[in-house]
Amino acid sequence: MNVYTDNRLTPEPWSEKAACLQVDPEMFFGSDGMFREDAKRLCNTKCEVVAECLAYALENRERWGVWGGLSEIERRRILTRRRVA
Repeated sequence: MNVYTDNRLTPEPWSEKAACLQVDPEMFFGSDGMFREDAKRLCNTKCEVVAECLAYALENRERWGVWGGLSEIERRRILTRRRVA
């Protein structure tokens, strides 16, 4: 799954190295909890750009799916802690 810059014409350079490009996007956006755990495992063990992906998701307030090895709820907790701090 390529991630695009604000102009939506060119992908973010790091996204072309993402492990998720090799699997079905449903793994990251589906409602099946088992797939989500598989997606998180893939991110955290096989993806060389997991940190960039998470930073992108937090900065752009991605609301759905697994990004950077974290679910929506996990990312929301990070954002809430940042606001409180």
